[in-house]
Order: sequence, then structure tokens, then C-alpha cells
Amino acid sequence: MHNCLLYFLFTNVNISATYLVYNRKHLFVYICNVKKINLQKIEEWYRLHKEEALAGRWIPLATIEPIINALDSSIFNVKELGFSSQNRPIYKVSLGHGKRHILIWSQMHGNESTGTKAVFDFFRFIKEPGEFSDLVQQLLEKCTITVIPMLNPDGAQVYTRVNADNIDLNRDVIDRKAPESDILHKVLNEVQPEYCFNLHDQRTIFTVGNTKQTATLSFLAPSIDVSREVTEGRKKTMRVIAAINETMQELIPGRVGRYTDEFYPTATGDNFEKAGHHTILIEAGHQIDDYEREHVRYYNFIALLQGITYLASDIEFSHESYFDIPNNTKFFVDVIYTNIFIESEQKTTSVATVFKEELKDGELHFIEEIQDIEDLDLYAANTIVDKKGIRTANLETLKKNINS
Repeated sequence: MHNCLLYFLFTNVNISATYLVYNRKHLFVYICNVKKINLQKIEEWYRLHKEEALAGRWIPLATIEPIINALDSSIFNVKELGFSSQNRPIYKVSLGHGKRHILIWSQMHGNESTGTKAVFDFFRFIKEPGEFSDLVQQLLEKCTITVIPMLNPDGAQVYTRVNADNIDLNRDVIDRKAPESDILHKVLNEVQPEYCFNLHDQRTIFTVGNTKQTATLSFLAPSIDVSREVTEGRKKTMRVIAAINETMQELIPGRVGRYTDEFYPTATGDNFEKAGHHTILIEAGHQIDDYEREHVRYYNFIALLQGITYLASDIEFSHESYFDIPNNTKFFVDVIYTNIFIESEQKTTSVATVFKEELKDGELHFIEEIQDIEDLDLYAANTIVDKKGIRTANLETLKKNINS
């Protein structure tokens, strides 16, 4: 048990003057020694106040620009940083005046928008905190927070991972061939953040450890070299993630994974961590039937809020519990079709498919692609469909007809 539980956004403890008392009936909250609330209250706030102008997976610049322009200038300082390859503006939103500097960016990959929705939910929390006004005051006094809510507006427009010049911004931190990468680098030098939050989405295929549970959120404290040494800097990053995970286990127990810490020499997080900017990677994943990632959006918001709350406190969590988070595995598919008779092989089998996301005429479509998996018993699926002995000439014919 860590004394820093007093400061967690969500805990399952009550505090007396001298000792901790577990309470399994209520999830109480202690926020930076400010006040006690409960999980139901934060959920109620979210239902009433989340940013309703944003929904779904396709979030282009046109959907966030009006919200940015309407932000309260007494709280938020909005600045146009520059332009993308196709001349779309990239914005910076700053808030707070504390000594701890935090940099957050989202949609570095244009088709990864869950973090963007969570960021604007966070802005709403700052603007309309309700009974959480003491917490917001503490965050603004302790931290200076800089947010780039959409780093890759060209990719966001056409729902692609890369920018308009086919550059993966998350592999461009060294060469900085893309104007978007140069903008991020300039903001990093200007802000000199102690901590960064790098917001991404991961595919539905990820599971948690040796379970079939979806990795609804995954986290990473990036390595700084191929040895993956746990440096003092990485320990600081791990402490933030460990604090967030303590909360997430109350909300989505068993559905938090740890992203691989393989070192990527040209990756943004790895290089920022190496330069001393402790970078927390948050990967928004899948929850059953939540392909719009609206439930996951809420968890992403809570993770971001918990991380910033931890950084606004004067406590230090142990980094060791970071390693209690199971590694990501890949034992999930979107659909499993059972009882399909393959005539060419004279056998009945099951087939797995995963969705490929395609933007067509302003609408996002999920296109099924058959995966050749030898042992489907190891896998879980969002949907299982019994085909009741349907016959197909061969697997190639099934592949052609699966979306018809």
C-alpha cells in the first residue's frame, strides 16, 4: 500500500486520521488533499459535460476548429503554430501557470482520434468543473499545460496514419522532413516540458497478457536505447503510468496492457524520453462493440486527468508496479465465423476476420479481411457468427464474398 493513494483520482480506500480502511461498497476519491468525491459523481459530470460536438472515429480539422476558436480566452491561450504540408493550420492550446510543464499532443496519426476527443473533454472539465473546481484550481496552479490537439490535420482529413507526403510523423523525429514534425520539435524546445503525453490509438487485435481480454488502454514508458535499461528518467515516466493504472484497474479491471518497449531509433517517444522529457504513451484500444470508441474515450479522458492530477501532487509513486501491467498480446479478432464447409478441402472450419477502416465519401466503413489463423481456440472475437454449414468452393471464394 502506497501513501500516494490519498492523491489518486479514484481509490477504494477511506482515510481516517491514522490509518487506511478499505471500503468495497464505495469508490471514494481523494484529489490532491482537496476533497472527497465518488466515482458516480465523475461519471455524472462526464455524461452532462463531455464535448458533444465530437463523436465517432473520423475527426478532421473542421470538427475541432470551431471548438478551439470558442475556447474561453480567460482560461485558454490559443496560438496558430504553423501549417501542415497541405496548408492546414496546426494549433497550440495553453493553460495553467504552474512550475511543472506538460506537453500533450494528439492525432500524430490522422486516423487515431480517441485521444483528441479526450483532450477536448479535458478542456470542458477545466472550463466547467462543477464540484471539481478545487481540483481544477490545483491543476492550473501547479502545472502549465500545452496541448497540440491535432498534429496531423492532413492525415486526419483523409483518415490515414501518414501525412500528405506519406510520412509517418512518429518516425520523423530525427530527419524532420515533414513540416508537422518541425512544428512539434519547435514547441518542445519552447516549452521544455518535464512530462509529455503522446496520445495514440491501437488496433482491436491487442489483448492483455495471456488472457482474451481486450487491451482497452495500453501504456508505455519508452526505452532510450536497445538495451531497454530502466533509467532514472524512465522510472519517472513509469511512476505516472503506475498511478494511472491504479485508477484504471477500478474502471476497467484486467483490460490494461503494456505496450512493447522495443527501442525505435526514429520514434518520437523514444527520442523525447532520451532527451529528458518523460513521455507517457497512451494507446486507446478496443472495448466490445465500441467501434466508435466512445466508451474508450471516457477511459482515455480519465487516464489523462489522473496522470495530470498525479503530476500536480507532491507525491512519488513506486515505479515497480508499472511492471505489474501485463504485456500486450494479439489474441483478438473482430469476427469469427463458425461451421463453414470448404468444398475443396471437404471439411468444416472456422474463419476469423479483422476490420480494415476506409473513409469513403465522408463516411467511415469497416471492411472485413480474412486472417489465416491456425488455432482459433486461442482467440476471442467481438462477434461470433454461426454459418450453420454454409458451403463455399474454397477459401479464396469466401474471401471475395465475405463483405457481399
